Amino acid sequence: MTRRSICQTSSASGFLFPSRRFGGVGMVAASVLLTALCGARGVSATAQPGPPAQEQAAQDASAKLSTITVTGSARFSSAQIAPFTGMNLGQTVQSETFQHAADRLAALGCFSSVRYSFFTQGEDVSVEFQVADGPSVPVSFDNFPWLTDADVVTALKSDIGLFDAAAPLQGTLLGMIADTLTRLLAAQNIKGSIEYRLQVAPNSDQQVMQFRIAGPSLGIAGVQVSDALARADAHIQQRLLDVVGKPYSRYTMEMFNVEQVRPVYLQHGFLHVHFDPVQARPAGDAKQLSSESVMVTDSIEPGQAYTWGGAKWSGNSAFSAAQLDALLPLHSGDPADGLRITGGWEGVRAQYGAAGYLDALVEPVEAFDDEHNRAAYFVKITEGPQYRMGDLILTGVSLAAERRIRPAWKIVTGQPFDLGYFNEFLATGARQALAPLPVHIDQIGHFLRTNPQTATVDVLLDFQ
Repeated sequence: MTRRSICQTSSASGFLFPSRRFGGVGMVAASVLLTALCGARGVSATAQPGPPAQEQAAQDASAKLSTITVTGSARFSSAQIAPFTGMNLGQTVQSETFQHAADRLAALGCFSSVRYSFFTQGEDVSVEFQVADGPSVPVSFDNFPWLTDADVVTALKSDIGLFDAAAPLQGTLLGMIADTLTRLLAAQNIKGSIEYRLQVAPNSDQQVMQFRIAGPSLGIAGVQVSDALARADAHIQQRLLDVVGKPYSRYTMEMFNVEQVRPVYLQHGFLHVHFDPVQARPAGDAKQLSSESVMVTDSIEPGQAYTWGGAKWSGNSAFSAAQLDALLPLHSGDPADGLRITGGWEGVRAQYGAAGYLDALVEPVEAFDDEHNRAAYFVKITEGPQYRMGDLILTGVSLAAERRIRPAWKIVTGQPFDLGYFNEFLATGARQALAPLPVHIDQIGHFLRTNPQTATVDVLLDFQ
């Protein structure tokens, strides 16, 4: 006789929820389902009490696990996931076996949900887990100069069948990764504990799971930059003094490249500058793994240096192309200074905001001419409505204070709204208006309530 039950567990809670069906009969408690599954042939799958303890134990002992199948994952195969259930083929299946296995899978953090179905055929039991992949992020190894990334990834894939160069946001798999890293360090006679945390990658909105050695760190003895511009630039060389002598951290060096090195290259028109992963090795004799400092190699690939090729505008009616061109501080043939280009787009957005176009979108698309080293842009403008001043609503102030704030506000009802003036008023104007009064303002809450139907905007200021 063959019987089947379907159950599920959630990785968020770890609880088991029995399904509403078992062989077409009504809902049965999970323990009764599993007892009926694992019991002697002929036990009815109904919501009835299980057999006495001794009889149940004998029945459980007769059930052997014959197959484990896992479906639903796009990242991992059934063969990769099955070992993490903690079950082995041929083992005796007890009442809680499948619940514990599902809980183990859920606790890994790799799956957003775990469901399972189990089947009996004579004395054999088969189980199928249905999983859904959960969110994951790339991994980053911050301060492991004794090991290459390739060596670390190879070891992790060998030790952990569910490691694919990414990690879940939480769960026991993170501890497994940390354990393997600890073993790799011990093999190099390096002592240290591993910590991990979710981190935003430099120059990106992407999150990574950063693993690092906690405790005393190796110092940076020096930084070798690969490109001539970085070696010659006075600003970069001066700022390198900020990291030399400090604890080694790949993340710190990546931030240094983003904040100090990349802007210099952008100013010179190297719009595609690329930084290879930072490398570090023990200072002095490479075999002296106990060295207290490292030499860092910062490999920079500048790419081509571009000149300014101009901008072509579309969708603009409030301002002419000539007016918008005047907001870009570059002329044909100038180095395509990436910082000034970015500042130009912000200037265009500010110009629209000052004219009341609060919903305006400025979307530049690069058009590189590598043959002539020119960088041009096609800029799509979506202006939206021009908003005019509606009501000024004040809260958190006395009548005397309100009598000073309202005259100080210079945008008259019905006039085009000026976003730049609004920001200046928040920063200085409101406080200057209140300066003669014995009041203290910690902050000014603010909100612009736009009405696209009437093309008006109400200003709400909350003084706290």
